[in-house]
Amino acid sequence: MGSLLEKLFYGNIRPDERIHPVNPEYKLLNEKISKTIESYHKKLSAEEYDQLEKLIDLLGQTTSMYSAAAYTDGFRMGALMMIEVLGERI
Repeated sequence: MGSLLEKLFYGNIRPDERIHPVNPEYKLLNEKISKTIESYHKKLSAEEYDQLEKLIDLLGQTTSMYSAAAYTDGFRMGALMMIEVLGERI
């Protein structure tokens, strides 16, 4: 399959696809969101529901951007910790 660096070079590493929250509330919250969206779908006109979907898409985009920034920051912090640990003289 190749080294980690080769996988990164060829674009075969997708950290966002490996994230699976284990918090039991995560699934419950997603179910609640789905039910709420479905109830709005029944209550709103087609135009209003389209506007709601656009808002949800925008929220998804900002969440994705935030997640990418958090991942990048966490990776940098981890690398800095490794530099500090490996550079420490005993």
